[in-house]
Amino acid sequence: MLKIAVGHSNDPDSLEAITEVLDQCCADLGEHRPKAGLLFAAFDFDHGLLLEQIDQRFPGLELIGGTTDGELSSVLEFQQDSLTLMLFSSDDIEIRAGVGRQISRDPVAIAHQAVTEAQHLLTHPVQLCIAIPESLTTSAVAILQGLESALGDAPIFGGAAAGQWKYQDPNQRTYQFYKTEVLGDAVPFLLFGGNLVFSHGIAGGWHPIGKPSQVTKVEQNIIYEIDHRPAIEFYHYYLDDAEPDAIYPLAVFPPGETRYFLRGPAGYDAVSGSITVSGDVPADSIVQITDASPDDVVAASQTAFAEALTHYPGGQPEAALFFSCAWRRHILGTRAHEEYQAIDQSLPQALLSCGFYTYGEIAPLRHQGKTFFHNTTFVTLLMGSRS
Repeated sequence: MLKIAVGHSNDPDSLEAITEVLDQCCADLGEHRPKAGLLFAAFDFDHGLLLEQIDQRFPGLELIGGTTDGELSSVLEFQQDSLTLMLFSSDDIEIRAGVGRQISRDPVAIAHQAVTEAQHLLTHPVQLCIAIPESLTTSAVAILQGLESALGDAPIFGGAAAGQWKYQDPNQRTYQFYKTEVLGDAVPFLLFGGNLVFSHGIAGGWHPIGKPSQVTKVEQNIIYEIDHRPAIEFYHYYLDDAEPDAIYPLAVFPPGETRYFLRGPAGYDAVSGSITVSGDVPADSIVQITDASPDDVVAASQTAFAEALTHYPGGQPEAALFFSCAWRRHILGTRAHEEYQAIDQSLPQALLSCGFYTYGEIAPLRHQGKTFFHNTTFVTLLMGSRS
């Protein structure tokens, strides 16, 4: 059995907020003791104090998390400048936390080693991994490669820690949480094994338009050429010489895939004609420019949830985790709260949920497929225990 608790507070005082959240979780748990947890907190909280208070209430908790650009839960729905905590309790599901520190030194090797060490603490094979990585100091795609090299076919879900939309600030930081530690340049994760069932869904709301074209020169997240022409010309053709803008992300079809992930432009070089996007792009990918209305973006959250529910291998899930992009919140503005409301209105009954706005989302493109790093996307992960 999987028992879930969720707390959420928008009190600006760190001690008051975490006390409220912990009291809410204790009320949900009753006599059950949690094994693990996920903490998503706005940037301006005293994060060390939050972790200290959680550890005092639940010593030894397998806890991870990170800073956010907005928070979601079944308690307070969409909030900014708040904190939310989900706790997991089970007698037949194993959950272990791990972390890779100073990840930018060698993201593939450090992530691989961290997972290998954490796997030794499990007696069951890993069924899924939830990760909250850094994305500003290194490539989140490289971190995923390291995690995958140790996990094999086990899927990875989550989102990159965020920092309240300060992309233009060269000193911007995000923070990751591991048990009682506040870290930077790290990848904390939870590994799940045992009597667990889960499913997921993803959607962005943006639709490919125009001619499919091939990425013919790329280095990590810098696209130099599309169809052997400067990449910026591709955007100029569709946007009447306007600058590349994340409002029109690229649909990227990796080699061998019929589904796409999104990449939002983060800058360009007029001299070289290159475009920098928010995540690595595989060589020889097929790309198309995309378009969406605000209604399309809002509806994507319900689409992702419906896809997850369709594939859920059981009755009613016990929990839902949501990972939505900070760009989505920025684009939606005052309509951001509608993402959660669109899901809530479609629920047949109450479902405990938690999530945050990220600097990039993590999920497979398809059911039982390879994990990818996404931009401007809404991810739903449903979890429960096998009957």
